[in-house]
Amino acid sequence: MAWKHSHKEQTRERILASAARLFTEHGFEQISIDQVMTDAKLTRGAFYAHFTSKSALYREAIQTAANNSISLLPPTPSHTELAERYLSPEHVKGHGRRCPLAFLVTDISQRDNEVRDTYTSTFQGMVRLLESGGLCREKALQQAVLMVGGVAIGRALNDDDLINEMLQSCRPHAEI
Repeated sequence: MAWKHSHKEQTRERILASAARLFTEHGFEQISIDQVMTDAKLTRGAFYAHFTSKSALYREAIQTAANNSISLLPPTPSHTELAERYLSPEHVKGHGRRCPLAFLVTDISQRDNEVRDTYTSTFQGMVRLLESGGLCREKALQQAVLMVGGVAIGRALNDDDLINEMLQSCRPHAEI
């Protein structure tokens, strides 16, 4: 009996969900195809029915992680609400969501141009989201950089008080 088309799509989504979570938690080099497939409760052989390479999976996992982050937002968040949610200790710790822009920022420069193109496109999507809320391009770019940079730096720090102080200092400037 042949699998239904929906089964193949559901399997692909499971792989992408696992990859998005694992890559944003550990980065590209620390996660193998076997680990992604085990996490998705599938065999390694199933991987090649969906992706041509680990890099191809990584590109799509970046998009999946970004879409997952956006799906947790209300339909039309205010700039204040967006900044408060993004620049939060929970986000820095990766609770609930992991924005690939902040969680993979140091990993991306080591990847091929196709992965970097995906990251660039994801960043441009964030800027467009901010612009759609009424910000001019320059302010949207500033807000995106402040938010991504704040979370990325927060992830590198090991002092919770300093993390909270840094995030608190960023919020008013990101609530344009």
